[in-house]
Amino acid sequence: MDPRKWLLALRFVGLRTAWRAVRAAWERDQAERIHKPPKAPSWQPIGPLERIAPLPDGARFTGPGAELEIRFLAPEVLRLTWTPGLLPVPYAIVRETLEETRVSWASQPTGWMLESPAVRIDVSTDGRLRFQTPAGRLWREEDPPERQGEAWRHRVRLRPEERLYGLGERAAPLNRRGRVYRMWNRDPGGSYGPDVDPLYLSVPLWLSLHSNGAYLVFYENPFDATFDLGASEPDAARVTFAGGALRYYVFYGPPERVLARYTELTGRPPLPPRWALGFHQSRWSYGSADEVREVVRGFREHRLPLHAIHLDIDYMDGYRVFTVDGRRFPDLAGLIRELEGQGVRTVVILDPGVKIDPDYSVYREGIARGAFCRLPDGRIYRGLVWPGWCVFPDFTDPQVREWWGCHYPALVEMGIAGFWHDMNEPTTFAAWGEPTFPRTVRHAMEGRGGDHSEAHNLYGLLMNRAAWEALRRMQPDRRPFLLTRSGWAGVQRYAWNWTGDTESTWAALRRTIAMVIGLGLSGIPYTGPDIGGFSGAPSTELFIRWFQAAAFMPFFRSHAAKGTPRREPWVFGEPALSIIREFLHLRVRLLPYLYTLAWEAAQTGAPLVRPLFWENEKDASLWEMEDAFLLGSALLVAPVVEEGSRRRKVFLPPGEWYHFWNDQRFTGPGSIEVEAPLERIPVFVRAGSILPMAEDGLTLHIYVPSAGEGGGDLYHDEGDGFGPYRVDRFRMKREGNRLQLRWVHEGDLPWPWENFTLCFHGFLPVRVMIDGQESPVQGERLTVRPFQEVWIEGNPSGDLGPRGGP
Repeated sequence: MDPRKWLLALRFVGLRTAWRAVRAAWERDQAERIHKPPKAPSWQPIGPLERIAPLPDGARFTGPGAELEIRFLAPEVLRLTWTPGLLPVPYAIVRETLEETRVSWASQPTGWMLESPAVRIDVSTDGRLRFQTPAGRLWREEDPPERQGEAWRHRVRLRPEERLYGLGERAAPLNRRGRVYRMWNRDPGGSYGPDVDPLYLSVPLWLSLHSNGAYLVFYENPFDATFDLGASEPDAARVTFAGGALRYYVFYGPPERVLARYTELTGRPPLPPRWALGFHQSRWSYGSADEVREVVRGFREHRLPLHAIHLDIDYMDGYRVFTVDGRRFPDLAGLIRELEGQGVRTVVILDPGVKIDPDYSVYREGIARGAFCRLPDGRIYRGLVWPGWCVFPDFTDPQVREWWGCHYPALVEMGIAGFWHDMNEPTTFAAWGEPTFPRTVRHAMEGRGGDHSEAHNLYGLLMNRAAWEALRRMQPDRRPFLLTRSGWAGVQRYAWNWTGDTESTWAALRRTIAMVIGLGLSGIPYTGPDIGGFSGAPSTELFIRWFQAAAFMPFFRSHAAKGTPRREPWVFGEPALSIIREFLHLRVRLLPYLYTLAWEAAQTGAPLVRPLFWENEKDASLWEMEDAFLLGSALLVAPVVEEGSRRRKVFLPPGEWYHFWNDQRFTGPGSIEVEAPLERIPVFVRAGSILPMAEDGLTLHIYVPSAGEGGGDLYHDEGDGFGPYRVDRFRMKREGNRLQLRWVHEGDLPWPWENFTLCFHGFLPVRVMIDGQESPVQGERLTVRPFQEVWIEGNPSGDLGPRGGP
């Protein structure tokens, strides 16, 4: 271990626990040594495929050494399964079929062909696969897979210009090509920086862009895996799984379409409670009720909006999960009521480790129910975490998930609004080697049986499932809020994520942008960093720049490690306090837009934070852009990630763009250089957008294009629950000096604003007709009541800036 990691670990866990970690590592090694599997033979080809058995939606191909089943779940979605090998328990999957699809087949000199209306796949007798359009355009090609004992590997050919994205949480460039990645959820040990791999949340999925199209592939296999994406061979990706069947899904189409299909398969992210999109304040730890009150009072006195406060592990009694320290928090329920009266929700941390303590009810119950993971010889496995020696629930057992979930109601009844799941990779303390369970630990796997080699990556996913299902049973009229450090494919159905224990450096800030975009492209739309980094002392400038970037990310939280300097905004003094205040208020103003994006994610799976190529995937100039992002379709955000920088270059995608701060207009594609003073970061609005903001009740900011059409949606409901809602769709069309606005809506919720404001950008009205009646002109702002159609005659306004350059 890196000596710096040792020092950091000692600071966090203390000397006594560090010595215990030596014992824990020894026990883990003993458990794995006793049950070590035999050495695997060399890699072997699968042998020929000799027969085809047609199916209504695909075919099955068999040979003496392997079987391949191909099924079309939709015209452009295929599931391929190579066996032998354990088939996965479908924890990630919510739908077996997406769209009924008829498939034709034919024999060929080298094998067979299957074809749907959208995809043709050629299957060679040696196992080679070629994915094409019906017109013959090749977009994916695989060499025959190989076997080594229980392991599988296969090789996917890469085109020279091909870019690869996704893989879950990676401290890597946005384009993942050229590196090796491990699919094994792992705590990097209290702090990490760029290029550390693996991290807490793996998703075995990549999105490919190249000149012949785009596709997404998801491997439904939770075993330890290596994805060599052109590191060993520049023109090939090699994927290796330590066990299980080689099952994967291939989705063909543009990014927006394949993410929609992927989340249709693995589950859409549910609409969160609206407060969750506000600002969260946290620290390891606020150690008493009085300290929490002091922090919340500081936000109020400094006029800083605050939506949630998080309590880290020190609120518990000796770190025992589902308990409260009565000395530090003598009336937690009363404190929560007091905070909620000020508009502040309370979120508490929970870990999966249960302290070994015969006087502790959760431990006694789990022992009586057989809820804890066991070693092959029947002994309960123990590992070292914050409470000391602990045992761990087997979340792959549905009865254990139900039992675990039964402990949430007591905390919910206190008024706790959300739960923060940590250490659920799962992580244990060990002086060396893997900081997790021995691979020999047994798991129920829904009754089928298995070991930790298969269950490890699923552990966080299923802990979140246990909590989600319990909270939905207990509060059927409320939306759960869960935050998780770990997970796997499908975790978006249950929980938000944060990017873990980042170091407090400019390099970590730069890499955070690619991490958040990459998680979104992996089907996980709600994520964000610890503002300022977790384990360090950010300078005032770094904290400001991190805060400004995070204000446009889905999860907006400040958090820091024990022993680091305080991070409450007023600690930094002026001008930092005023800058942070402005961005906090901007976040509140943006909540109608963010909430609408959250509704869109629940409907389509589209991430809130998107790469610049999201709507222009054929534009290769956007494929490597990782220092800026789109927030929905309307906003382009370009954080400042270089120390001392007061200007930066921004690459604008095709189209017209307004500078958010001054309405200067630019035309893309191309690069521009703009001012970036400490109090601002460059933000742009796509012309044709209608941006809803919480100003004077509601203001619709209408960014008028020079010609053509545009629009925007507004989703609104009560902010929680599953009651009435409404979606308002505003559309505009400009022809010369005339602008038409039309408004339609759906849903049963009444329009909540008697009057609201239309604010025009780049267009100065001189005559206004609302539903056929002339209305007084009020400059660039109109106060209006609900309408169906508005006609505006006007003139251009604002500064028409330069066209972007190369």
